[in-house]
Amino acid sequence: MCQISGLYKIYGKRLEHEIQNGDIPNHVALILDGNRRWAKRQLTMPKKGHLKGADAVENLLDWCEEFDIKIITLYALSAENLDRNDAELEDLFELIRIRLEKLFNDPRIHRNKMRVKAIGRIELLPESIKNILKQLDDVTKNYDKHFLNIALAYGGQNELVDAIKKIGVKIKDGTLNIEDINKGEIESNLYTSHLPQSSPDMILRTSGEKRLSGFLMWQSAYSELVFMDIFWPEFRKIDLMRAIRTYQERKRRIGK
Repeated sequence: MCQISGLYKIYGKRLEHEIQNGDIPNHVALILDGNRRWAKRQLTMPKKGHLKGADAVENLLDWCEEFDIKIITLYALSAENLDRNDAELEDLFELIRIRLEKLFNDPRIHRNKMRVKAIGRIELLPESIKNILKQLDDVTKNYDKHFLNIALAYGGQNELVDAIKKIGVKIKDGTLNIEDINKGEIESNLYTSHLPQSSPDMILRTSGEKRLSGFLMWQSAYSELVFMDIFWPEFRKIDLMRAIRTYQERKRRIGK
């Protein structure tokens, strides 16, 4: 066992050295999948899975700081998740509120000048969560060195619908002509319009599922997709490094 642990550490150090000498993705988006399945495998309640998943997010922020990843977008709660049974959803809301309050007091946010913003149909969330999200937005709105986006009550199709509605209002009030609608105009009306780079370089999904489930439908057009057969609560630094190495091994042409 000690020998395996020693080999693991050697492999980790070697891998870290390798990726540090390559291009680190500027914007990494993650679909945090597998909390409930992890809990089921552990013969415990879904609440425990979500708790372990929240712990994994805190570790992730440390690792992203180490590698100086500038933009992180986390898919934490889909619009469809709001249809879950009341008891589980209430537990999830309570956990989200507690962790957001902890994030508000996290020194990493201010040390890294990190803007924290929720993306999605935030109006569907409980008042307690909306309040702490507003506090986070207010206290970090002038930060522009790093960005943490938390997708809550998010749906990719909803994002496009909301963008079209915003553009429709501009056309209706005469501030935008139809012929002036272009890619830039659409991007300026998406949930990610505040970012210096709205398109992720890499999108990582855990749990073995190989689909984006509507996540960042517009922004993901040229993102590198990495799917890992590990449940989110089990996610380790070495898994992030493996994903970055996979990203570095690909030749990105961006359609050219």
